[in-house]
Amino acid sequence: MNKFKYYFILLLAGISLVSCSKSDDNDVVTVPLRDYAEQYKADNDSIIKYLKTNFIEEVTADFDVKISKIPAGGTQTSIWDQKVYPLQTRPVYSNDITYTIYYLSFRQGTGITPINTDRVVTSYSCSLLDGTVAETTYGFPATQDLFIYAAATTGVTIAREGYGEIMPKFKTGTSTTNAGTGVITYQDYGAGMMFLPSGLAYYASGNGTIPAYTPIVYSFKLLDLQRMDHDIESVGGQSLNIPDGIPDYLEDVNGDGYLYNFTDKVKYPNPPADLIDDTDGDGIPDFLDYDDDGDGFKTRFEITKPSDQVGPPNYGVSLFYPWDPREDNPATPNVNEWEPRGIPRRPTGALADPSKPESSTNVKAYLPEDYTATPRLRIHLDKTYPIKQN
Repeated sequence: MNKFKYYFILLLAGISLVSCSKSDDNDVVTVPLRDYAEQYKADNDSIIKYLKTNFIEEVTADFDVKISKIPAGGTQTSIWDQKVYPLQTRPVYSNDITYTIYYLSFRQGTGITPINTDRVVTSYSCSLLDGTVAETTYGFPATQDLFIYAAATTGVTIAREGYGEIMPKFKTGTSTTNAGTGVITYQDYGAGMMFLPSGLAYYASGNGTIPAYTPIVYSFKLLDLQRMDHDIESVGGQSLNIPDGIPDYLEDVNGDGYLYNFTDKVKYPNPPADLIDDTDGDGIPDFLDYDDDGDGFKTRFEITKPSDQVGPPNYGVSLFYPWDPREDNPATPNVNEWEPRGIPRRPTGALADPSKPESSTNVKAYLPEDYTATPRLRIHLDKTYPIKQN
């Protein structure tokens, strides 16, 4: 049994800007990182000014958006005051302050909702407050990891933190693939705009043509997503991503649609209690914890199906119990995903030997309702089971 668990991520928190001194080429002047609270106040003032001095000139049928500055003496209704697409807000705790992100919803979408650690497919355009386009996918779909600790990719990347805070407010759409060309067409997707302070964007580092400490604007379409599973284990002294079999979105204990790595005390020194998703209270959120209930048995072990319950004709092809029973997917006619059993609770049937107390060698039988009852405390969240050897 593992006697300890931990999650380690190296986060560059103390960013500093370095420049050469004019007096001596060998001297280096370190420019301190700006205070997050002070920078946020300046950014927020700039964003509000932008929202009050610009208007939505056009939203096309494909949800391409044109924003223009209200001219002197103009009568156009500002983004701030217009009611067609009411301006919405989301509070975000980060860097030990609470930001407000302003955003617009042009269409919510009809598909499924991502969580802020998923991988999404979007098309987007990123601009500065002066209207300069800093980055765009030119209407083509692009894949992005929302998890802020995901491995860096080549090229210019989205401002993951702020982008990931708004994606769960929208849904994907549906897609069709042209049998002849293989081209995928998306319909009924979510579409909107977000206005990000630099603290939730690129802050001191900037990115490409985006200067340091610059608020940015994204116009986006949420086309598709991929569920992720980010659990971490220590193997040979290294922290490795070894999925526990439960996707991140099903480890959202408080059900708010957001997950955070509060082991990062630099970024999150005083997290609000209502944001914490940590079943066993060990400081590691369930979506990163390979033993969610802290009972000494890995989650992956607790949700693994017995070998005689894997495969056709009755139990689906997965080696692991699904979160809840599920139907076969008609879109995959060659695969039977039908799964009549979800992750079980502690068994409630008869003891193997009723004359003896329950123990690791005298266990109760599982009843059908142990796999299907709603609600039920699933065994990977129940630290009393499996029973440890005496």
